[in-house]
Amino acid sequence: MSRNAEELADHIRERTGNTEVRVGLVLGSGLGHLAESVTGTAIPYSDLPGFPHAGVSGHNPNLVVGTLEGCPVAILGGRAHYYEKGDAAAMRLPLEVLKALGAESLILTNAAGSMRPEMGPGEIMALEDHINFSGLNPLIGEPTDARFVPMTDAHDEGLRARLHAAAKAAEVTLHEGVYAWYSGPSFETRAEIRAIRGLGADAVGMSTVPEVILARFLGLRVAAVSVITNMAAGMSDERISHSHTKAMAPIGAAKLERVLRGALAGL
Repeated sequence: MSRNAEELADHIRERTGNTEVRVGLVLGSGLGHLAESVTGTAIPYSDLPGFPHAGVSGHNPNLVVGTLEGCPVAILGGRAHYYEKGDAAAMRLPLEVLKALGAESLILTNAAGSMRPEMGPGEIMALEDHINFSGLNPLIGEPTDARFVPMTDAHDEGLRARLHAAAKAAEVTLHEGVYAWYSGPSFETRAEIRAIRGLGADAVGMSTVPEVILARFLGLRVAAVSVITNMAAGMSDERISHSHTKAMAPIGAAKLERVLRGALAGL
């Protein structure tokens, strides 16, 4: 844990009245409004030295600390992506701050492209596992032996079960599958999607995997859910674009919000 993270956590406690934090959430495209439902305090990233100024439209760069469905949470309303500055560890400090604030678990969300015909735009998928297709790693340069993080249980089975139970109660279909991280910012080619499908991936996106690695490095339990915004290249005739992603994200995000609220209740 860096000294900067501890200092920022102290500053945040001063601003939030020492509010307890149990669960951290990272919101992807289309889910920014969920932070507005939190009873608590919003702090712009610009007030937190070292926090990334999320440079992607569709993200809301605020840290919100408070309660959601009775659960003490800290919500990161935007994330930095590798493709913005070429830094796979761009989210290390924000995640260290969540840990310093007392978070035990982290729930990650993202927008993704589907490689399963039955899982189209508007569907949601819990990550059973992931493939680091980019080959990049946020722990490169970490000087301690803690960098050798086991990833066999990276996606916590207990948290996933809670998400599935909440989905069942809300009568929402929650698929499960493997997510592949592609560095972006360009979208994948048809050949790359064929390769990723051949490796066993069900969805592809440009985030999340670095955060899973960092969170496990910090000792946080992790669950992640993708909002399917498009079919991957070659899987349909639709034209893939960021504007299309932003337009389709709210459809699945509405389902995911119901699942997240149910999972957080009583956590």
